[in-house]
Amino acid sequence: MSEQQPGGGRGTGAGVSEPDPGGEEAERESGSAAAKKRSGARGGRIAWGAIVGLVAAGAGLGIGELVAVATGEASAPVTAVGNWAISITPTWLEQFAIRNFGSNDKNVLLTGVYTTIALGAAANGVFARYRVNIASILTAAFGVVGAIAAVTRPTSHTDWLLPSLLAGLAAALVLRWLTIWSLKEPDPAAESGERRRFVLGTLGTAAGALVTGYGGNAWIEKRYDVASARAKVELPTPATVLPKPPASVHPNVSGLGPFFTPTSEFYRVDTALVVPRVDPRDWKLKIHGMVDRPFEITFDELLSYRFEEHDLTLTCVSNEVGGPYVGNARWLGTPLAPLLRRAGVHRGADMLLSTSTDGMTIGSPVEAVLDGRQAMLAIAMNGDVLPTQNGFPCRMLIPGLYGYVSATKWVVDLNVTTFASSDAYWTPRGYSPQAPVKTASRIEVPKTGAKVPAGTVVLAGTAWATHRGVAAVEVQIDDGAWQEAKLATADTPDTWRQWSYEWANASKGSHKIKVRATDGTGDLQTSAVQGVVPNGSTGYHGITVEVS
Repeated sequence: MSEQQPGGGRGTGAGVSEPDPGGEEAERESGSAAAKKRSGARGGRIAWGAIVGLVAAGAGLGIGELVAVATGEASAPVTAVGNWAISITPTWLEQFAIRNFGSNDKNVLLTGVYTTIALGAAANGVFARYRVNIASILTAAFGVVGAIAAVTRPTSHTDWLLPSLLAGLAAALVLRWLTIWSLKEPDPAAESGERRRFVLGTLGTAAGALVTGYGGNAWIEKRYDVASARAKVELPTPATVLPKPPASVHPNVSGLGPFFTPTSEFYRVDTALVVPRVDPRDWKLKIHGMVDRPFEITFDELLSYRFEEHDLTLTCVSNEVGGPYVGNARWLGTPLAPLLRRAGVHRGADMLLSTSTDGMTIGSPVEAVLDGRQAMLAIAMNGDVLPTQNGFPCRMLIPGLYGYVSATKWVVDLNVTTFASSDAYWTPRGYSPQAPVKTASRIEVPKTGAKVPAGTVVLAGTAWATHRGVAAVEVQIDDGAWQEAKLATADTPDTWRQWSYEWANASKGSHKIKVRATDGTGDLQTSAVQGVVPNGSTGYHGITVEVS
């Protein structure tokens, strides 16, 4: 017989069980929630690991900046690694950076260094949650790498080891401390309080890192600032004061750059990640090597020499056809030839290996200094003391040569030697040891891609053939005959020459325009296309305009 429940429902026996769909669903939901909780916990551990790694790296870099106050700004970890990266950059990448980033290439490199450090630090922080000892050792090892990068720079000192070593040690200690703290198993009753203390500790460490880093950097800026020393320099009166060039050196064409490049706009291409700041009171120039009488001079002694003014166009070998890395200025300096004659150059010496305060070396022909051209040690441009980024307190200039073989900024050493026995910085990197400036020209007005009205269109630009001068400029429209442009008045053979051309009856449509120059010796600019390596670009500059 079967028992009936009240209401006719059938009961279950004591040993009988029936399926419970609601229970299975609850179990699945519980498992899903647990999985989500584990996934969230894992994500939280990764995020906190990355944060801890970044905070540790920041603390290390802050300590490094602080130590660099005593050892010098070039010894700071990021600067040292950045300078090392520049020294091993292949030529093609260096040219890519100059071509695409120009004077901002140093900022791009620094951004890359900081980004690499940040990514590495974040990954190491996550790894530390599983292998804290190994992660701490890796962090300290990065400090060792930075120290090696610093101490192997040409002008380094032993104490340059300290900023990166101490930065690595500090970062390793902070990484270990925060990681262990975050992995502690808190008392459930005090879990929220323990977590709060950890978060506050991490934030406090991050704040300390920022204060230390920015404070150290500000201290460096103040300690090594030479603005006041630069302001105190009294420029000597030149033996002959050059008259102002006539207004006719510059065609009256809207959009054409001035004859003298404003100092603030003068191009800068060099390998100095941090601009060297040299106090004139500490500056010395050593002249030695294959000479009879080596000697040194201080800045005050330099100022006692005969000074002269000279208008000179300076060109970088990295300037592509039609490029911006060329500038014209009035320079004030003392002739370099008398200094070499005072030293007594040995027979057979053909190279002047100049070195800047940051270790850059440049090789120049001795003949180019002694052949009568106005090679000089310059201390001013455009009537004012050299700006720091342009070589203050002293730089070298030799007309007729690309900057990489003549224009040493922050120069402190002149070694008379030979091309056969010595290499300058750029020579092993694929550049020619000697490089006279090639005849070049460019169209500046209108810009390529510009839309101009039909009728008469004025074209204008600049041409240069330093130390040979420019005798003629010609313009070609749509592969037609070459037409002679109007040259502005020449200043000296060592400066560029501006030109203009009235293109009459310009018809509607797209037109291609080219320019070429003839130098003072009668040689025509080559049409052969060549890149900047090994000794300067060649080819005709061309633009396309739309006449409407």
